[in-house]
Amino acid sequence: MSSKKIGILGASGYTGADAVRLLARHPNAEIVALTANTHAGKSMGDVFPHFFMLDLPKLVEWEKVDWSKLDAVFCGLPHGTTQEIIAAVLEANPKIKVLDMSADFRLRDKNTYAQWYGHEHRALELQGEAVYGLTEFYREKIASARLVACPGCYPTAALLALVPLAKAKLIDVDDLVIDAKSGVTGAGRGLKQSTLFSEVGEGLSPYSVGTHRHAPEIEQEIGVAAGHAVTVNFTPHLIPMARGELCTSYVKLNGATPDDLRTALEKAYGNEPFVRVANKGVMPQTQNVRGSNYVQIGVFPDRIKNRAIVISVLDNLVKGSAGQAIQNMNLMFGFPETAGLEQIALFP
Repeated sequence: MSSKKIGILGASGYTGADAVRLLARHPNAEIVALTANTHAGKSMGDVFPHFFMLDLPKLVEWEKVDWSKLDAVFCGLPHGTTQEIIAAVLEANPKIKVLDMSADFRLRDKNTYAQWYGHEHRALELQGEAVYGLTEFYREKIASARLVACPGCYPTAALLALVPLAKAKLIDVDDLVIDAKSGVTGAGRGLKQSTLFSEVGEGLSPYSVGTHRHAPEIEQEIGVAAGHAVTVNFTPHLIPMARGELCTSYVKLNGATPDDLRTALEKAYGNEPFVRVANKGVMPQTQNVRGSNYVQIGVFPDRIKNRAIVISVLDNLVKGSAGQAIQNMNLMFGFPETAGLEQIALFP
């Protein structure tokens, strides 16, 4: 298969950089444009020294890219800045494939978006066009899409664990508690006091308690699976490591057993290339998936009657962001879905 010409918006952020890392070894991708307005003129090796061995384009302002010559663009810009830029890119090249790793097109309802993000959506037509990019559940729609809204890291971990159970009506979707913990890269690369080493090291801290913007995204997709609107209790935490995410979901059973949940997950993911259901009694761990596009899910009985605990782990920068975006790109171009993504986890 011929290579596709790829651009990456926001290549100096963590998600953009991981997209570079993975696409640089993709058999069907050629990186031809990298943007980062604050680092324009620099090489990727200047911004991220671990890229010193790669021959990559210089970073430029996004306005200086000739988008008409590209086949696909990955967007790793912060939410709120993406809508108008993607609209401009699509105006310049209506045939380009867009993989948006920001939050700007994930929520389908314009009022929900405005409520959680504090401003009206500025590209409503594209919001209606965007396909939610959770690969395992929207594969056919993604394959024919022009604009894919790649899920957030927390929603990916939670939804892969819970959606099959909600669809099978094995759990009470009106009684869900989701406790999630992420490495500090999940908070982005911008300089903030809360993510300084001395603030994060040797500690564990919740953040955005009751107000995290991934909550409505989780509710949206579990609601689709359940067939009615739901509300979840979701609390994220930062843990003192760079990458990795562990999501613990506490569920009430609808006349089912933990073994029934495991069986449903095994059925849902038996043919999936990147989702693995752990054997009974095996604890999912972030080290099992670090640096890879894999997800590991485990099911455990709770000591409380009629309840169970579902644990899922992923790398927040790979399956939780750039890796899933590349998985979706593969579908959009008809490449093997696993192309460029079969890295084994880094251990230790």
